[in-house]
Amino acid sequence: MLEVNPKIHPSWLGRLQNEFNSDYFKELNDFLAKERSEFDIYPDSEAMFEAFNLTPFENVKVVILGQDPYHGPDQAHGLSFSVKKGVKQPPSLKNIFKELFSDLNISQPEHGDLTNWCKQGVLLLNATLTVRGQTPGSHQKKGWEQFTDKVISLLSEEKENVVFILWGKYAQDKGSVIDDRKHFVISSPHPSPFAAHRGFFGSKPFSKTNNFLQSKGINPVDWKL
Repeated sequence: MLEVNPKIHPSWLGRLQNEFNSDYFKELNDFLAKERSEFDIYPDSEAMFEAFNLTPFENVKVVILGQDPYHGPDQAHGLSFSVKKGVKQPPSLKNIFKELFSDLNISQPEHGDLTNWCKQGVLLLNATLTVRGQTPGSHQKKGWEQFTDKVISLLSEEKENVVFILWGKYAQDKGSVIDDRKHFVISSPHPSPFAAHRGFFGSKPFSKTNNFLQSKGINPVDWKL
């Protein structure tokens, strides 16, 4: 069971407390408790809000929106597209690194842990924060989307000049709550092997992000890992 006050950074807890107290989140909590009693659920409960803990609200300057966590053992650790050191890089992440090399000539890292990005203000947010093992999409439409819509809305409303990177139609549809008059939205196909060749490769999201941030007097992201 989730705690009354989940283990989430205070800057987020204060803004999201009404969500945690809502009926839909209580139903989501009950669903997760039942799922965890019967199946392997990723990531573990301690890591569900890892993206929020590594990137406090005040620090957010970039959001990379994913769909749901990796569904294989030891992969998901609470950050979209990221895996812990020592875990094989999934195909989508490999393609992200290919584009990073093409865009900024940064060689592919030996690991897939994107924690360093988070510490610089990159919120690695999945639309759905949990998944049943080996069953992609299994925790969609259970309440997480409403919760993460609220997260995106808060960022859009309370901040300015945030870069939102939306890869794939799912992320782009979810981005409808972003005010693109005060933020910079980068959209392209998803980096998965099924879609990357349709326009993800060559989209230059990393240089575009840094050029925008610098134009607003904001420190760029060091994308090296």
